Amino acid sequence: MISYLKGIVAGVQTVSANRTILTLEVNGMGYDLQIPQRLANQLSNTGDVVQIFTHYQIREEVPVLYGFSSPAERDLFRHLLSVSGIGSALAIALLDTLELPELVQAIIAANINMLIQTPGVGKKTAERLSLELKSKLIEWRKSAGFFVATGGPAPGILEEVQMTLFALGYTPHEVSHALHVVSEDIGLTKDAYVEDWIKQAIAHLSSSEAVQMAGGR
Repeated sequence: MISYLKGIVAGVQTVSANRTILTLEVNGMGYDLQIPQRLANQLSNTGDVVQIFTHYQIREEVPVLYGFSSPAERDLFRHLLSVSGIGSALAIALLDTLELPELVQAIIAANINMLIQTPGVGKKTAERLSLELKSKLIEWRKSAGFFVATGGPAPGILEEVQMTLFALGYTPHEVSHALHVVSEDIGLTKDAYVEDWIKQAIAHLSSSEAVQMAGGR
């Protein structure tokens, strides 16, 4: 079976909200691959030579080729598909909402609040993801090079901190990164007050936004 394709980016087209197609020219032939939007954002230049790792699937008797930026991303996609009720669209949505280490950590830690930030993933689906994949991903992450971070608020505090930041409009990736910075760089203890975690996270996020706005001028 096709493990990967290396070729020239002929075009990237967003067909619908959850379907993006990469046309890759390989030895004079054009392959259409469905890819995560996160990968599409990295393929801005038509004519670039890229290597795309693939997953082949026959859906309703129609062959579909999926493309990913790394073997680890493809393998996690396959793990997600093994969960009952998770189809390719939902698996790609999970990969687009959370970066790989964050998604693996959320599943292993049964971080339901983080998982349900993905459109289409409800509480029951998030719980099933953790139940069916936790033990598999604990083993898989060792070979894939992903390790669960030890920083951040204590479990009893994490939920309230995350939900407050999500309510303010921050994305799962922004929240995860901010809590890591507050833990590692600022040194806030795991059992610090919820208000302190929120205050420090917002301060970091606000400073990051200010830097981005200044850089865009």
